[in-house]
Amino acid sequence: MKLRTPRHSGFTLIEIMLVIAIIALLVGTVIVNIGPQRKKAYVTAAQNQINAYKMALQTYSLDNGIYPTTDQGLQALVAPPTSEPVPTKWRGPYLDPAIIKPDSWSRAFIYVCPPQQNPDPEGFDLYSAGPDGRPNTDDDVVSWK
Repeated sequence: MKLRTPRHSGFTLIEIMLVIAIIALLVGTVIVNIGPQRKKAYVTAAQNQINAYKMALQTYSLDNGIYPTTDQGLQALVAPPTSEPVPTKWRGPYLDPAIIKPDSWSRAFIYVCPPQQNPDPEGFDLYSAGPDGRPNTDDDVVSWK
């Protein structure tokens, strides 16, 4: 009778290292590609918020004949302003108070009326300072473009 020697099965160290290297390469590729997509998603979310504010501000203006002042701010969309000029035909709230929240980067939107940057002198400036957090830079997300 012939004795059989047991065969050891399993992976060699080289095979395991090769699999780990491939996984690391795939993870690195995914991480590199997620960054730009996340930035794009944040910009899109900020633009959507601006569009909601813009529609509410336009409705406010139709009712009252003016936009809220800088001092009255976006809060004028959820509660009647008490500072001058006090609107006499306020029919709000024009937005759900839960909608007035920070931008995608957890910073407040910037609202200025009368406008300083918007080419329409009858309009307003409404924008997010964007990813860099600095107003008046190329990455700002604005309502007038």
